[in-house]
Amino acid sequence: MGVLNVTPDSFSDGGRFLDPRAAVARAAEMTRKGADIIDIGAESTRPGSDRVPPGEQIDRLREVLPAAAGEAVVSIDTTRAQVARFALDAGARMVNDVSAGRDDPEMFPLLSAREVPVILMHMLGGPKTMQVEPQYEDVVSEVRSFLAERLAAAGRAGIGPQRCILDPGIGFGKRLEHNLALLRGVGTLLELGCPVLVGPSRKRFIGELTGQTDPTRRLGGTVAACLAAWRRGATIFRVHDVGELFGALTVAAAVENAGFGENSPP
Repeated sequence: MGVLNVTPDSFSDGGRFLDPRAAVARAAEMTRKGADIIDIGAESTRPGSDRVPPGEQIDRLREVLPAAAGEAVVSIDTTRAQVARFALDAGARMVNDVSAGRDDPEMFPLLSAREVPVILMHMLGGPKTMQVEPQYEDVVSEVRSFLAERLAAAGRAGIGPQRCILDPGIGFGKRLEHNLALLRGVGTLLELGCPVLVGPSRKRFIGELTGQTDPTRRLGGTVAACLAAWRRGATIFRVHDVGELFGALTVAAAVENAGFGENSPP
């Protein structure tokens, strides 16, 4: 899953793809490099970020999303049903809701009616406050319980588990030790019966481990985090550097399957 932010303030690439032509070119580039899905967002959810009204999100997406949907399978990264409805009408085929349906009571009914996949993510609090002293007794157990509850809520709204993808929310209300535990604990999340997505790309915890303060220079750590999660069963990787991750997964899969004639990423 390639990341495409049409925002001025995302933590790693804010402002780079505000121009619709640049955004569409970026979507096409990531698809050529191996992305199966392009995740487009028009509201930054970096720590401390402010909310963006649905109308402003739609304005940012208006030219980009239909064109990108002609190049790739598009996911819309939003917590607002109004934005999701626009995106689905414009060609998006799934919704990435970092609030797991909590922000907008109209989101689950919309997704049920449209019968599209949804990503349900764990976040402690909201983007404005999530990194203010996050605390857990057992982060893997607590994230699993939260995702189980949101999966049940989706089911009550008519969204079956076969249309749900679970995301532990790396960096969303987590300290370094929480992120590492969640990457190691992917197998526990898989017990809920849905695919697991991880999104460690370029995040602060990688910089804390490596000393790299520039998010764009955290590729090595991103690859390592994704491969660690892949070995534990994660199957969707939300990343900025698609070509490099595709190559890493291709080689890792070839090693794991040596002698069995299967060299493509899982």
